[in-house]
Amino acid sequence: MGKGYRGDRLSNLPDDILLNFLDRLNVPNAARTSILSRRWSQLSTMLSRLTISVFDFLPHIGPIFEIDEVVRSNAAVVEATMSILARRDAARKTIHLLSMTFFLKDGDPISIGHAVTKTMATHKVEMAEFIIMTERDASQCDDDDLASYAKQFISFFDACPGAFGGLTRLHLENLGFGKSDITNILIICKLLKDLSLFHCHTGDTTTLQVDHSELSDLSVVDCRFEELLLNSVPKLTRLTFGGWISFHYPLSLGDAPLLEAVNLTNERRSWHKMVGLSKFLSGTSA
Repeated sequence: MGKGYRGDRLSNLPDDILLNFLDRLNVPNAARTSILSRRWSQLSTMLSRLTISVFDFLPHIGPIFEIDEVVRSNAAVVEATMSILARRDAARKTIHLLSMTFFLKDGDPISIGHAVTKTMATHKVEMAEFIIMTERDASQCDDDDLASYAKQFISFFDACPGAFGGLTRLHLENLGFGKSDITNILIICKLLKDLSLFHCHTGDTTTLQVDHSELSDLSVVDCRFEELLLNSVPKLTRLTFGGWISFHYPLSLGDAPLLEAVNLTNERRSWHKMVGLSKFLSGTSA
């Protein structure tokens, strides 16, 4: 310690600068700073960017997880969500980002959804996202698994319409929906800007029709739809469509005047016909 030492210079910075640092951390790391002092404890309740991910609680990252790892990690997400949102400074009404990544497991999603619903009722949440995973990855899932996961998701969705109504981003995977489920999701998720569907389906001969006034980014990958029909997506700017099974042209674009980036990928099979790009884009107003 020299003569110029003036104590903890970091803690001497203004709250707004320290919060800018903390907002760049995930929630577990930001919460750890609360043990430093009473002031740091208060700062953790003022965060404007809340990222709570099950990956921060898993012992390893990979495509396969042990059931006890899933149970413990999901429970940790529930506890962190309820604790952080309950302790949030009531004077700070704006949350710039509320991001939740968790497994579709038992009643955990509903607990998360209720906490998010309560927060959305008392705060302005500019961006909110659910990234919902299944304990088995796509390569391990059969049709029974997809149906079971979809049943769990719909129970969650029906129990928490307030949370879904405030989402701006939603990622879903490994779900075997009923014919009207995705349509109902789009109706309730009226603020949705970014929708990602991976390895989902509503039956091999079903057409997925999309009508949404706010959607700007849509990704549909390895989903078993006979056709993806984008009727009216006036704000859609980016479309990713890959892994289709259709014999014919599986994509039809209607009203998409702002569409500027399209990513089409597929593994050619013996039953696939030659695809002409003009056929994909025929009929669109983009």
